[in-house]
Amino acid sequence: QVQLVESGGGLVQAGGSLRLSCTASESILSFNVMGWYRQAPGKQRDLVARIFSTGQTNYADSVKGRFTISRGNTKNSVYLQMSSLEPEDTAVYYCYAYALTRGTYWGQGTQVTVSL
Repeated sequence: QVQLVESGGGLVQAGGSLRLSCTASESILSFNVMGWYRQAPGKQRDLVARIFSTGQTNYADSVKGRFTISRGNTKNSVYLQMSSLEPEDTAVYYCYAYALTRGTYWGQGTQVTVSL
């Protein structure tokens, strides 16, 4: 069973930065896609950013230019660098991994709170 462990969430003031980390129990290259979703209270879980095994990346329009997703040198970590944070970015952030032959795996989530 694949395990994804997120870290790096916390409380930050608007305009600040945070870096989220997601560490997988196996090489991230075994997945077709890895990325981050977020869910604010009372709202659906939405895609924030994803990175394909090819290295191609996609971002939600609301975070383009502010967030950057990347893979770590250890080949089992994915990062989300978040800058210019806004109160609207407050949510639980979930790491996910998708493999065509195995399906989708989720982390437990990490809380990001952005204050005014």
